Amino acid sequence: MSLSDLSEKSPTGELKAVKSITNWRDLFMMIVVLFKMRIVFLLLMAATGGAFLAAGGWPGLGKMALIWLTGGMAASGASSLNQYLERKSDGNMGRTKKRPLVNGDIPNPNWVPWVGIALIILPSAAVFPTNPALAFFLLLGAFIYVVIYTIWLKPRTLLNIVIGGAAGSAAVLSGSAAVGHWNDPGALVLALILFLWTPFHFWSLALLYRDDYSRADVPMLPTKTTPHQAAWWVMSHTIPAGLAGLLLVILPSLGWVYFAPMLLVTADLFWRNVKLIKDPSPPHARSLFMASNIYLTVLLLIIFIDSVQPFLKGV
Repeated sequence: MSLSDLSEKSPTGELKAVKSITNWRDLFMMIVVLFKMRIVFLLLMAATGGAFLAAGGWPGLGKMALIWLTGGMAASGASSLNQYLERKSDGNMGRTKKRPLVNGDIPNPNWVPWVGIALIILPSAAVFPTNPALAFFLLLGAFIYVVIYTIWLKPRTLLNIVIGGAAGSAAVLSGSAAVGHWNDPGALVLALILFLWTPFHFWSLALLYRDDYSRADVPMLPTKTTPHQAAWWVMSHTIPAGLAGLLLVILPSLGWVYFAPMLLVTADLFWRNVKLIKDPSPPHARSLFMASNIYLTVLLLIIFIDSVQPFLKGV
């Protein structure tokens, strides 16, 4: 299939070339970006962490399949709605102007919100009769991300991501709900960690793209404060998130296998934040952003490893 160029107005009102998808690789990449599959994967990892903690180990293959299928669908649907609603502002930002709803890969986006809504409603409705708590947290996470964060808070307040971080907490609790213990203490602490982690993760990214957010008129905190003040705001979430992460060691299913690496990544995260305060430059913001990814990855992986040790010994 050959490329066909069409003339169409972009979400920003400018004429642009619209191209057709030419192969499976292009289609795959479009799906990955439209449904924010990297963020979806992160949310599914968080949900899996909640399930491991609530189950005290391996939740079982059936529960894991349930978490990844329903959570993946709901998170993908919410992500596509987010991109549909933000397609105009995305066109004003260098970081997002190549998204498919902006660059012409999807010339007629009218189907996107319907698919997004269906991806949220269908899994929630399917599990409601047998697990209403799971259905609730699937819907809650999507509602927070799409309605509370995207529509209400993001265009209006510099503290948007503080409340928006609750979507990640809902993902954790969907995992614990899937195994029948949504209010497990470990899962609640992990939900708190996700709530605290999200702002300093995105604020360090926003420091990198401060001009982009200003141009798109999105009031992310670093655009409304000085970089130095923003760095201190980041620290105000780094410290409690790190302490909450270390606090998980008191759980019976976790131990020194968990605590030792977590102490190292927490100390590294804190030190990088100190350097950002001393010099709130793009390299230090990028360094902290990458460290925040490493921190959460290590946290979740160690939960998986340490939680299943008793299970493996019994096999």
